Amino acid sequence: MKKTTVVGLAIATLAACMSAWAQPQSDALAPAGAQAATGAAAPTGRQADRALRRKVYSAIGKDKSINAGNISVRAKSGAVTLTGTVADPAQAGKVEEIAKGVPGVTSVTNKLTVQKSLGGM
Repeated sequence: MKKTTVVGLAIATLAACMSAWAQPQSDALAPAGAQAATGAAAPTGRQADRALRRKVYSAIGKDKSINAGNISVRAKSGAVTLTGTVADPAQAGKVEEIAKGVPGVTSVTNKLTVQKSLGGM
């Protein structure tokens, strides 16, 4: 009976240590509800990159003359990379200008290519 209790306590202690270890330091040190009281924190890291990516996609999608279905956007700390295909060279420049106009974008790398027509000419 004592063996079972000791093993159970060891497992419970290990589980508690693992869950505390997995917590980010800033959350572990902050009192409960502190973030809710101060309001939503600004997104950082991957969250900020995803949010910026969505903003760029949205801005490109608002221009009906551009088919954004073949355009990929990557964002990393404000730097945006555009890849994919567009119908003509003018659209590649237009997409780049739209991306540069999005708040939070610090630089744009344009790797868009012009899609060749199916007829070969």
